[in-house]
Amino acid sequence: MNHLRKQILFLCDSLILIVFSTFFSWFSLRYNLTDAVGQSVQLIQNFALLYACTVLFQLLFRTYDSLWRYAESKEYLSLLMAAFCGFFLYEVLSRIFLQSIISFMLLTCVASLWVLGMLLLRFAYRVYRSRVLFSKGSHQIPVAIVGAGAAGVQLLDELQSNPDSRYSVQCFFDDDLGKLGKRIHGVEVKGTISQVQERLRAMDIQEIIVAIPSAGENRRHEILQKLSGLERIKISVLPSTLDMIRQKPMRSQLREVRIEDLLGREPVYLDPAPVDAYLSGKTVLVTGGGGSIGSELCRQIVKHDPKELVIVDIYENNAYDIQQELLYQYGGRLNLKVEIASIRDRRRMRQIFATYRPDVVFHAAAHKHVPLMENSPQEAIRNNVFGTLNLVRAADEFCVQKFLLISTDKAVNPTSVMGASKRLCEMILQSMKGHSGTDFVAVRFGNVLGSNGSVVPLFQRQIAAGGPITVTDKRIIRYFMTIPEAAQLVLQTGAMARKNELFVLNMGQPVKILDLAENMIRLSGYVPYRDIDIVETGLRPGEKLYEELLIASRDIEQTENSQIFIERQPAITPGELREKLEILQEALEKDDSSCIREALHRVVPTFHEPEEVNCGQGAEVRIPQQAAFR
Repeated sequence: MNHLRKQILFLCDSLILIVFSTFFSWFSLRYNLTDAVGQSVQLIQNFALLYACTVLFQLLFRTYDSLWRYAESKEYLSLLMAAFCGFFLYEVLSRIFLQSIISFMLLTCVASLWVLGMLLLRFAYRVYRSRVLFSKGSHQIPVAIVGAGAAGVQLLDELQSNPDSRYSVQCFFDDDLGKLGKRIHGVEVKGTISQVQERLRAMDIQEIIVAIPSAGENRRHEILQKLSGLERIKISVLPSTLDMIRQKPMRSQLREVRIEDLLGREPVYLDPAPVDAYLSGKTVLVTGGGGSIGSELCRQIVKHDPKELVIVDIYENNAYDIQQELLYQYGGRLNLKVEIASIRDRRRMRQIFATYRPDVVFHAAAHKHVPLMENSPQEAIRNNVFGTLNLVRAADEFCVQKFLLISTDKAVNPTSVMGASKRLCEMILQSMKGHSGTDFVAVRFGNVLGSNGSVVPLFQRQIAAGGPITVTDKRIIRYFMTIPEAAQLVLQTGAMARKNELFVLNMGQPVKILDLAENMIRLSGYVPYRDIDIVETGLRPGEKLYEELLIASRDIEQTENSQIFIERQPAITPGELREKLEILQEALEKDDSSCIREALHRVVPTFHEPEEVNCGQGAEVRIPQQAAFR
C-alpha cells in the first residue's frame, strides 16, 4: 500500500510538471519568449532535463519516503531544497549540453508553479486524510488540554488524526500570554491555567489532560491542586519528558494522576557513584527481598554490578516473582541465588551467612502492619526483634562489611507494638558500636507509596468500587515517599555509613489523609461526599494521628546530601541490651499479650499508648516542634 502511494504521488508530481510545461511552452512559442526561435523539440529537451534533475534530488532527499499526513516544516523544507538543487543542476547541465536554453523567466514560472503544486498536493492530502479520519472516529469525550507547548500540540495532532481516539479537543489553557485567544490547528487557547475553573463552567468538558511533561514536581503539584477543585471532570497527565522518550505513541502515554503528583515536593534523586564503590564486585544479601522495598532494592542493586545477589525471604511466591523478573532482564549476566528461610531461625541464618559470606546485608524483612501486630505482639517480637538479633550476630560473626536496617517513622515515640519492635531493632544496632568490625546503620523513613498495605491502593480500589472511601480519622497526617526513593535512600546511606549511624530523610511536609482522599476522588472525575462518600471508621489499635521522623531533643547532623540527616543517639551497651532482651524473652514465654505489651513499655522508654498521644490533639493535628527538621 505504501509503495502504491509513492507511485501515485510520483505520477501526480509528473502530471503537474507536464501541465505547467505544456502551458508555458505554448505561451512562449505563441509570444516568442524563448531565447532561440523556440522549437517544440528543444523545449521538450529542456523540460525533460529539468524534470530529471529535480526528480534526482527528490530521490536523494527521500521526499517520497515521508509520511505526508504527519509532515511538519522539516519535510516541506526538504522538498524545497530538493527542488532548488535540481534547478541549479539543470542550469549547469543545460548550458553545457543543450544548444538552446529556456529563458530565465519561463524557467522561474514553471519551477515555481511546479513546486507550489507539489506542496499544495501534499497539504491537500494531509487535510483530506485528517478530515476523513476524524469523521470516522468516535470522538465522543470533550477534553481540554492544559499546556499549549510542543507536547500539547503534538497530543492534539494525534487525538485529531487517530481514528481510534475517543477525544474531541475543545480548548487549550496556557500561561503564555502571547498564546491567549489564538488558535492552534483550529483549537482556541481559552485562558491561563489559573482561569481553568472559571472558563470551564460554561463548557461541557469531561476530561482535562495536563500536557506539560517538562514541568517539575512542584509545578505539577501546583497545577493539579488548581484542577482538583473541578467537579465531575477526570484529570489525566502526560509523564515526564524522560519517560516520554522511552514510549510511543503519545496517546498511549496518558496516565491517571498518581499520588506522587500530589506530594508537593520534588522527587529525591541520589548520586549513584558512591553506591558503585561499595556494591560493585561484592556479594550482597537482601532479607525480605520479595517484599515491596526488598524487591526494589534488588532491582537497583543489580544495576551496580554485584558479584552475587542473595535473596532471602520466607514467602516463596514473592521470592519467585523477583527471581524470574531479574533473570528475564539480566539472564546469565547476574549471579542470583534465592533462599527460602525465616530470619527467626538462627541456625538457618548462620548456615546462609557461612555459605555466601556476604559483604553487604540489607535487612528489609519485618512484620509491618500495625493493627495485625497489636493482635499478635509475640510474632512482632520474635520476627522483628529476635530475627534482627540473629542477623546482627551472624553479620558480626562472618565479618560483613556493612549491615543496613530498614526502619520506620513509627519507631519514633511509638504507640504500637510494631513501632516499638522496630525501635528495639535500632537499639540492637546501637549496641554494636565499638564492639564489631561491621558498620551497622539504620535508615528511617515514612510511608511508602504503592507498597503492600499502603493506603493509596486501598483508596483506588474503593473509588473503582464506587465508594465509600474509609479513613480511620479525618485528622490523620502522614509522611510519604515512593518505593524508588526509599530504595535509593537505603543504598545511598550505605555509602555514607561509617559506624552505627541512624539516617533520616527530610520528607518535606506531611500529607493530610483526608485531603489525599478528596483529591483522589476529584481527580478521578467524581465529587467527594456526593458521588463517593468518605467514612470515618475510628483509629485502629496502635495508630496515632501523626508520625515523627526524629526523636524529641535529639541532635541531628546534615550529611553532604541536603535531604539526608544523621540522628545522634545515646549509646546502649551490650549489657543494657541483654537486660532488655531478657525481659522480652520472659514475656514471650508467658505467651500473654498484656505481658508482652508491659515488657515493651519497660524496654522502650519512648513507647506510649496511642490514647496518651492522640488525646492532646484538636481539630487540626500538630506535630511537636522538636520532632521536626530544624
